[in-house]
Amino acid sequence: MEKKVVLAVVCAAAVAGAVTAAFVVKRKMRKDGKWARAIEIVKEMEEKCATPIGKLKQVADAMLVEMHAGLASEGGSKLKMLISYVDNLPTGDENGLFYALDLGGTNFRVLRVKLGGKDGRLVNQEFAEVPIPPNLMTGTSNALFDYIAAELAKFVAQEGEELQSPPGKMRELGFTFSFPVIQTSIASGTLVRWTKGFSIDDTVGQDVVVQLTKAMERQGVHMHVSALVNDTVGTLAGGKYFNKDVIAAVILGTGTNAAYVECAQAIPKWHGALPESGEMVINMEWGNFRSSHLPLTDYDLALDVESLNPGEQIFEKIISGMYLGEIVRRVLLNMAEEAAFFGDILPSKLKIPFILRTPDMSAMHHDTSSDLEVVGSKLKDILEIYNTSLKTRKVVVELCNIVATRGARLAAAGILGILKKMGKDTVKEGDKQSTVIALDGGLYEHYSEYSKCMENTLNELLGEEVSKTIEIVHSNDGSGIGAALLAASHSRYR
Repeated sequence: MEKKVVLAVVCAAAVAGAVTAAFVVKRKMRKDGKWARAIEIVKEMEEKCATPIGKLKQVADAMLVEMHAGLASEGGSKLKMLISYVDNLPTGDENGLFYALDLGGTNFRVLRVKLGGKDGRLVNQEFAEVPIPPNLMTGTSNALFDYIAAELAKFVAQEGEELQSPPGKMRELGFTFSFPVIQTSIASGTLVRWTKGFSIDDTVGQDVVVQLTKAMERQGVHMHVSALVNDTVGTLAGGKYFNKDVIAAVILGTGTNAAYVECAQAIPKWHGALPESGEMVINMEWGNFRSSHLPLTDYDLALDVESLNPGEQIFEKIISGMYLGEIVRRVLLNMAEEAAFFGDILPSKLKIPFILRTPDMSAMHHDTSSDLEVVGSKLKDILEIYNTSLKTRKVVVELCNIVATRGARLAAAGILGILKKMGKDTVKEGDKQSTVIALDGGLYEHYSEYSKCMENTLNELLGEEVSKTIEIVHSNDGSGIGAALLAASHSRYR
């Protein structure tokens, strides 16, 4: 009897062991299957984001076609190719005290610049940076401009005695406004639409210089707006002031744009008298570029549909700082939902749009520690995803690389399009002049993997001989200084 009981117990234990083993194997198989699905999602993303040289050249050619179309007529292209009314860039002779206000993202800056002419050049500069409360980005026009004017008043109040304007002379300001406007003169422009997360309906269709001037009057700021410029036009002006070979400027920051010097006769839609210089700075608004050659994924299409401006700014939505981190978040969310990438419980924070910012994505991408400690801490601190394995962290870095690489290589293709339009994509016999492109923006400045990839890709597209004649320079704070310089060159007291 005892033998039978022992045998039964042994048999039961064996069965239980077998069941447990089977369960463990099954769970491992399920886990392995989910991991395989996660890797598959990343591979699919990599394939759809692919930017071989042939495709990039197609993108550059498409950019060139759209540039011609945008110059030919208003509304002729997704590229606005806006006439800036800047036909004379700074020469270095500018003299006096000038202010600049730079509004173009989630922060704005106020600057004070003392210019000393040919000999003194840039004598002194001071600035303050102010965050814009999110509620003002979608509120009313008066609320936004009153807030800006109040901060400008505080900055003017700190003006030292040695910097004050002479009696009877009104302070002058260059206004960098980095959103699509249709300009009617150097100091007036009507807002076409907001971008970069702003959505204030009662400003659209209004002259933004009038809006700012009224707000300054309400806040007791006595200042004349001498020049309205886009940040990219400002960067071009600032770049030209320090380097006479600068012919174009590109902003890669929260948003993205490009401006360049065009021959006035090559602008069919220009109906006024040709400027004496024979040149005109064109604000491309290239963030709105769209082409069938752009490698768009389902994540990009969903992001666009859910954005404040669906169908607009497609190029911007795949190459600029506002969106890169959000694309990564969307892929990670899909991996978590479809493949339990972060475990069986879906991290709730991962569902929040724009919670993963591009600076955080950049920090993860640049993590060189052996255990990818930065990646682990970003996932924990931002998304509340704890105890991630090294192999999970490696996949996150790979995903950051895929999204950043696509953006950087497409930005290079856009620059090639501009160089083609200006005839600078080939080397002409006897032409020794170098071509300089001024770059600015937080994405370019701080996301070094992105900027390195962009510059390497441009060299690859141009070839060894031509790339020796093209130089990219970082025009730090070019948009702010550029606006002050253009206020000086268009001063009412010249």
